[in-house]
Amino acid sequence: MDDQEGFLVDLGNLLVVDKRKAGLSPSLSKEEVTRECLARGEQALQVLAEKLFSIPSTPDKAGPIVQLPAPTLQLPREKPLPKPRPPTKWEIFAQRKGIKKRKRSKLEFDEQNQEWRRRYGYKRVRDEKDIPIIDAKPSDEIGTDPFANRSAQKKSRVAKEAKNQLENLKRAAKFGGKGALPSTIQLAATSLPITGTKETPRRINKKEIGFAAGLASSSTASGGKFDRKLEGEKQAKHVGKHRKFLPVVEGSGIGHQELQQSQRVLNKVLGASSNDILDINKAVNVLNVQDEKRAHKAKGDGKGKRKWTSKKRSIGKNKFRTK
Repeated sequence: MDDQEGFLVDLGNLLVVDKRKAGLSPSLSKEEVTRECLARGEQALQVLAEKLFSIPSTPDKAGPIVQLPAPTLQLPREKPLPKPRPPTKWEIFAQRKGIKKRKRSKLEFDEQNQEWRRRYGYKRVRDEKDIPIIDAKPSDEIGTDPFANRSAQKKSRVAKEAKNQLENLKRAAKFGGKGALPSTIQLAATSLPITGTKETPRRINKKEIGFAAGLASSSTASGGKFDRKLEGEKQAKHVGKHRKFLPVVEGSGIGHQELQQSQRVLNKVLGASSNDILDINKAVNVLNVQDEKRAHKAKGDGKGKRKWTSKKRSIGKNKFRTK
């Protein structure tokens, strides 16, 4: 840490430590103590800013960028130390049997082809595909294909290895926590969420499963009508509203339904469903308008009738406007 004007500066952590004593008198008021602390904090920030601007910078679109030096003060760790990974079944077995791991070369000499080949992978040593003839065994049944049996045995070995690997991942997640596994395989090993809440997902009840299955079955082009149903599967329930139509073929009650429908339309258009037979306000307004029209007409027919003449006003050369 650099010592400058009574301050210790650690640019790696952007930390400034004031070495001076507090020197605050008990007789000072709360406002005076706050003012003194703010002044010292301003001095510390000024020292840190001077140190930062003294570092050589590189131009960038967002502004100048500086490379901070390595921190000199070791701060305590925020998170706890990760737990060690639990040993796998093979590691426990090897430790019990005293088997030591030794590094072998990636190449091995192939006696059959007289060349160096990879120990594993493409064109490896003793590749099964390079064996054109397989000797029959006394225990083999007549009519069996040895090449097909060899392929089936290989598939079973691969499946067994994948199962063992998944068991090891589950054991590691159980004893070592989620941090013992990479984030890419946490979801495959456990049912716990990778991020977000620490609570395990709750179990889905029967009603929610049925609702999700109904949505999935009705998400096709035909709405699930022409999809093949499983044995014992019930018809999906219609969630939305059903639109009702009048029957096309004349049957019982169809005439009454059409009559009610027509009456509802007429009531909306003509306002026959109103409780008041006569609108008093509307009638008074119509009467007042008629009286005003008659008075205006009578005044216009009298002696004081004003004659309206058109006046011409010049607005330019050879241009007139009629008012």
